[in-house]
Amino acid sequence: MSTELGTAEKMGSRELIHFVTQQTRFSLINNILQHPKQLPSMYELEEPNPSVSDATVYKHIQKLIDAGIVKEAALDDDQRRQGYPRKFYGLTEEGREFLEKHNLLAAEETLQQIYETISDKPEKMVKYENAPRPSDNG
Repeated sequence: MSTELGTAEKMGSRELIHFVTQQTRFSLINNILQHPKQLPSMYELEEPNPSVSDATVYKHIQKLIDAGIVKEAALDDDQRRQGYPRKFYGLTEEGREFLEKHNLLAAEETLQQIYETISDKPEKMVKYENAPRPSDNG
């Protein structure tokens, strides 16, 4: 991989696979993959996981960030709009490469198709899906 994967460098491949496939973390990775822009806000990660507390979602996203699998992207002040999220979460290049290498992205297209068929999304979810995102996803 081109750059180090945060704490992932301290883990072997086997441990990292176990780490990312832990139920809540893997669910969050799938939520990122199925999002139309693959850059959901925290709310867009919390909403599809009603059995997990918001604090737990946040904690697991932070762990994925620390491991170098997920990155946080924020809008610049001049791009921000009141009533819309400012921070978003997506896979790092290295995270995507790791998941691809270990065949953990096989369902990406299916996840996106399923997401597109959801017709009863809360109004706030639809609003946030259409929120401005950072133009630089890297």
